[in-house]
Amino acid sequence: MSEIPAKATESEDPSDGARSRAAEEAAPADMWQSSPPGSIYDYIKVASFSLSPGGLIEQWSLRAEQLFGIPAHRAVGLDPIEAFVDPDLRSRGQRKMAEILDGREWTGVVPFRMPDAEDGGRGEEGMAEVYVMPTRTAEGDKAAVCIVVDVRTLRSIETDLAASQAIFGQSPFAFLLIDTDLRARRANTRFASIFGGTPDDHRGKSVHDYLPRAEADRVSATMRRVMESGDSITDMHVTGFVPDSDERRHWSINLYRVHSGSGRPIGVAWLGTDITARREAAREAASARRNLALLNEAGARIGNSLDLETTARELLDVVVPGFCDLATVDLYQALLTGDEAAPKLADGSAELRRVAFASAVSDAPFGGSGERVELGAVHRFPFNSPCADALRTARPQRVPAEEGGLVQSTLAVPMVAHDTVVGIVQFARTKGSEPFGDRDRDLAVELAARAAVCIDNARLYRREHERALILQRSLLPPGDPEASGLDIACRYLPGNAATEVGGDWFDVIELPGHRTALVVGDVMGRGLRAAVAMGELRTAVRTLALLDLEPAEVLSALDEIARGLGTPGGVQQATRAARQPRDADLCEVYLATCVYAVYDSVTRRCTFANAGHLPPVLVEPGETALMLDVPPGMPLGVGGEPFEEVEVELPEGALLALYTDGLVESRDHPLDEGLQAFVQALTDPSRPLEDVCDHVLNSLDTRHGEDDIALLMARVQGLPTESVGDWTLPREPRSVGRAREYARAQLLSWDLEPLVDTTELLVSELVTNALRYGEGEIRLRLLLDRTLVCEVWDAGLVQPRRRRARDTDEGGRGLQLVGLLSAAWGSRRTPRGKTVWFELPLPGADSPLTDPAEALLSLF
Repeated sequence: MSEIPAKATESEDPSDGARSRAAEEAAPADMWQSSPPGSIYDYIKVASFSLSPGGLIEQWSLRAEQLFGIPAHRAVGLDPIEAFVDPDLRSRGQRKMAEILDGREWTGVVPFRMPDAEDGGRGEEGMAEVYVMPTRTAEGDKAAVCIVVDVRTLRSIETDLAASQAIFGQSPFAFLLIDTDLRARRANTRFASIFGGTPDDHRGKSVHDYLPRAEADRVSATMRRVMESGDSITDMHVTGFVPDSDERRHWSINLYRVHSGSGRPIGVAWLGTDITARREAAREAASARRNLALLNEAGARIGNSLDLETTARELLDVVVPGFCDLATVDLYQALLTGDEAAPKLADGSAELRRVAFASAVSDAPFGGSGERVELGAVHRFPFNSPCADALRTARPQRVPAEEGGLVQSTLAVPMVAHDTVVGIVQFARTKGSEPFGDRDRDLAVELAARAAVCIDNARLYRREHERALILQRSLLPPGDPEASGLDIACRYLPGNAATEVGGDWFDVIELPGHRTALVVGDVMGRGLRAAVAMGELRTAVRTLALLDLEPAEVLSALDEIARGLGTPGGVQQATRAARQPRDADLCEVYLATCVYAVYDSVTRRCTFANAGHLPPVLVEPGETALMLDVPPGMPLGVGGEPFEEVEVELPEGALLALYTDGLVESRDHPLDEGLQAFVQALTDPSRPLEDVCDHVLNSLDTRHGEDDIALLMARVQGLPTESVGDWTLPREPRSVGRAREYARAQLLSWDLEPLVDTTELLVSELVTNALRYGEGEIRLRLLLDRTLVCEVWDAGLVQPRRRRARDTDEGGRGLQLVGLLSAAWGSRRTPRGKTVWFELPLPGADSPLTDPAEALLSLF
C-alpha cells in the first residue's frame, strides 16, 4: 500500500470518527493486510505527503521521493506552492491552500515543476492529480494530507486498458489469459464465439475442456514449459473440434509468459488463429504440386517404348505407390493380336487381356469387378459391372469396395485415345489410405489418357511395322531358292519391334544357260519407304538380270533407277538434276548398297560387281575363309562413277557367302570385329549348308535387333562334264543336219528319247537362222541339269526378233515354232557375238511336252 502519514488522525467533521469506527468494526479482519506485489498501486505510482497547519510540508513519503525526485530532508519544511508551482500560478495556488487549511477537500490536476537541481539545472515539469483531505493534529490544529498521482502514468494505464479492451473485445484472434494453475482467467469475445457461451463462461476451464486428450496433454506441457522458462512459442499447430460440429479444425497458437508490474510471472497468454482454411488451401496446393509432379513424371517415363505391354507397365510404375496402392491395366485383345476389327464398345463385352499389375501392399491381383483375374489372362467384365459401364460410356466409374476386403476405394478409368477406347485401368487404395476424391479422379483420367495415347501409338507402330515386314517378306524369294550348279541356303532376320523395318534384301535369279545371279542389297534408312524402295530396286534387278546384262552394267542401270526414286520426274529428271545443285527440300535421296554376282555352272566362274557393299566371303575346301577383293564402288543413288567387275573361278565344293551389315555390325560390336567373327564362324564349310547358316547366326551377335539381317550362302556344285555337249559347226548348209545328228546322239546317251524329235526340230531352226542371219562359225551346246538347255552361238550382233507371220508368208515362222515347243527361249549378247537358246522340261516334270505336229498345225 501507499504510505499514509501517521499524524493524519481525524477529520474536521465530528462525525468522521464515528463513521471510521463503524467502518473499522464492519471491515473484514484481513482488509488492512499488505497487498502483495503486483497490486494496482505498483502501476499508478501513488505518493503522499502531509501539510502542517502553516501550509508547509511536514511529512514526505518514499513514493513522493520517487515521484518528485527530492529526498525527505530537503522536502520537509518547504512550501509546496513555492517549491513546485510555476510562479505564474502561485497566487491561485495560495488561495487553494488557504481553502484546504480551512478544512475543505479538494481534487484537481496541478501542473508542477521540480525544484532546480543543486548544480543549477532546471527541474523537469509535469502534471499531477492531487487529492487533498483535511486532518487535525494532536493539538487540534487543522492540517492536510495530500495524495498525488502522476497523470502521465494514468494516461499510460488508460492506453493499456484500451489496448486490453481491444484485444479482449475487438481482436479477430482468440485470446486466453491462463493463470499459473493453467486455467483460463479471462477469454475474449472471439474465443467465446468459437467455443460457445460468453467470455465469462470460460473462466476456470483448462485446455482439456477444449481439445482432445492427447492434444490437450501436449499443449498443457508446452504451456507449463513456457511458464517455467519464459521462452515464447510461436505458430504451434493444434487440432481439435468445436461444439456441435464434427469438422476437424486447425489452429495456430502463440504462447508467451505474462508478468505483473513488479516482474512476477502471473500466467500465460494464448493467442490463437484458425488456420483450417489455410491448411486446406495448403493441402490442396500440395496436392496440386504432387499431381503436377506426377504428370511430369508420367510424361517422362510413359511412352519410352513402342511396345504395348511395356507402356502399360510404365504407367503402373508411375502411379504405384505415389498415387494408389494397387493398379491393373486391361487392353482389348483385338489390339494385342493385331485384329483390325473394331471391338464391341457398345456394351463393353469385348475380350480384354490383363497386361499389367502393380501393388505396394499385395502380390495378388485384385478383381475390381468381382472375380480375380490373373496377369495375362483373357477375360470379360460382366455387363452390369462398373468397369463395363466405363468401357461403354468412356467415363470413369467408382467401383464399390468388397465387404471385408483389403481395398476401400477403386476408380475404373477407360483409356481413351483419339476418341477410341483401347482398354481400362483400375486404381485402388487400401484401407488406411485416403479415398479417391474429385481431384484424384481428374488426375486418374489424365494419366490414363496419356498412357492411352502412347499405347495407341505403339499399336499403330506395331501395325505399320507388321505391314512393312509383310511387304518386305513378300518381296523376298519365297521358300528355298534353287539354282543350277549351286546349293542355296538363306536367312532373313528383321529388326525387333522397337526399330523400324529396314531395306535389306537378297535374291537368287536363274539366268539362261544354267547360270545364276546372286544379289544382296541394303537400302539405307528404315520404315515403310525403305521397304518400298527395296521392292522397287529388287524388281529392277530382276528385270535387268533377264536382259542378261553384265554385272557392272546391271549396277550402272540400277544406280540410275535409285537416283530416280527420290525425284518426281524419275530417272531422266534425276539425270538432269545431277548436273545442277540439288535442293534437299525438293527431292529425297535414296541410297543403297548392293553386290551382284553371276555364276556359270558350266565353267564354275563367278563375276562380281559391288556398289558400296561389304565384300563377299569365299571358303575353298580345306582352306580358311577369306574376303574377296571386289572393288566396292559407290553406293547406288550417288551416280557419276563406273562399277568394276572381278571374275573368280570357284572350285568344286567352295562356299560363297553374301550378307548385309546387320550381321557383322551393331552398337556394341564394331564392323572390323564383326567381320573377323564372321570369317572365324565359317571354319567347317563341309557341314550341311542349313547347319552352316544356323551356326553363323548363333555365333554372331544377331539378336541386337538394331538392323535387318540378310544372309545368302551358296555351295558350288558345277555341272559334270558328261552333262555338257559342245560342238563347233562350220558355216555351211550341211551343218544343220550335223547339228540334228549331234543333238539326237547326245539325248539318246542321256536317256531323253522323248525329247529327241522336239530338240531336233528346234536345233534345226536355230542353226538355220544362224546360217542365214549370223556371222562366223556356229557353236552348238546342250546342257543337262534340272532342265535341258540348248544354245546356238554365232558372231553376229543382230538379236533375233519374233514376229507373227501372215497366212500368205512362206517364212517367218521359225521363232514362233521355237516359242510354241519350248518352255522358254531367248537370246543374249556375248563378248564375241550372241547366243540364242531354248529350254525344255525333262520327261516326268510338271510341264507336259508339246506335240510338234500340233504346234506346226497351229501356225496355219
